[in-house]
Amino acid sequence: MELAGKKIGFAMTGSFCTFSTVIKELEDLVKCGADVYPIMSEIAYSTDTRFGTCASFREILESMCQKPIIKSVKEAEPIGPKGYLDLLIIAPCTGNTLAKLAGGITDSSVTMAAKAHLRNRKPVLVAVSTNDGLGNSAKNIGMLMNMKNIYLVPFGQDDFEKKPNSLVADMSKIIASAEMALSGRQLQPILC
Repeated sequence: MELAGKKIGFAMTGSFCTFSTVIKELEDLVKCGADVYPIMSEIAYSTDTRFGTCASFREILESMCQKPIIKSVKEAEPIGPKGYLDLLIIAPCTGNTLAKLAGGITDSSVTMAAKAHLRNRKPVLVAVSTNDGLGNSAKNIGMLMNMKNIYLVPFGQDDFEKKPNSLVADMSKIIASAEMALSGRQLQPILC
């Protein structure tokens, strides 16, 4: 499936160490001709870290997408009634956001975007990035894998010696996963 002309929400949560990799994939989505709507969790939108300033990341996203960032529950809510997205990508998706998605909690811009988008029975693609993916977040990943219209970017352990419970999606598979999700299929193998 072609991504050209597809309206894609691209939501980033606070796994700051993956931002540079994720932004490269976002750039590739735009180059494919996708019409991308940037979304950031409130934490991602407002937190400076050792990986960069929030202002620099916001500038990159808005420049690349040529749209203002959706950054609050109020701004994300119209995604449902207006139904303008074909696909919502959450990359990176933290353990906190995984838990909220699995539990139906909509207290952030990203979780509201997901809830609003899912009401239209359209696909949500999740790119996991959490230090407790094989710990407390494992049950939430399992629940999401079993939910209708939720797809995952293939993932694996990122540092089994120093962080044995940590999982991260293979961000280079976002575009292939997006194409499959738009066709109603999960990219396989899901574990890499």
